[in-house]
Amino acid sequence: MKVLGIDIGGSGIKGAPVELPSGEFLAEHLHLPTPRPATPGAVTAATKKLIRHFRFSGPVGVGFPGVVRQGVVETAVNLSPGWVGRNAEKLFRQANQLPFTVINDADAAGLAEMAHGAGKKDKGTVVMITLGTGIGSAVFTRGLLVPNTEFGHLTLRGQDAETIASARAREANDWSWKKWGKRVREYLQLVDRLINPDL
Repeated sequence: MKVLGIDIGGSGIKGAPVELPSGEFLAEHLHLPTPRPATPGAVTAATKKLIRHFRFSGPVGVGFPGVVRQGVVETAVNLSPGWVGRNAEKLFRQANQLPFTVINDADAAGLAEMAHGAGKKDKGTVVMITLGTGIGSAVFTRGLLVPNTEFGHLTLRGQDAETIASARAREANDWSWKKWGKRVREYLQLVDRLINPDL
């Protein structure tokens, strides 16, 4: 089965067709800059560009940077506040006339890692952390996703962890890799103390 995967990020929107269940990419991904402001209309237009680029006509899966419950966006820290309360699945589906599934972006990455990567055979507690514009997290226990964990918003050094350990924080502050690495290690140690994962 072919699916178009779309990752909506705070700085970029990426997409590529994928064969399931193998997870094999069927084409090189396309990267578009996240529109500013990243309103529902502007981001929906970007999904249309990706669909046209790949001439895609099947189901679409979207990783969204925030809490998403049954397709409805509850938080959108790195996008326009106009997303909060919107049914993203319905919006994308109506605009593109294709079936859409929308979940938290780190949860989507974690599901892929559990299906095809390091977590494939681990049935204990698994935590995945993503570092980009923000910090994403996905937690699995006994192979099942605990959705919408937002460990990027843990408090570290009296601040939201994203402000001192995300890739955007490193770039904005022009930190060396060594300095940033120390902050990321401190953040990961905090997550480890709280969750004590097997992987």
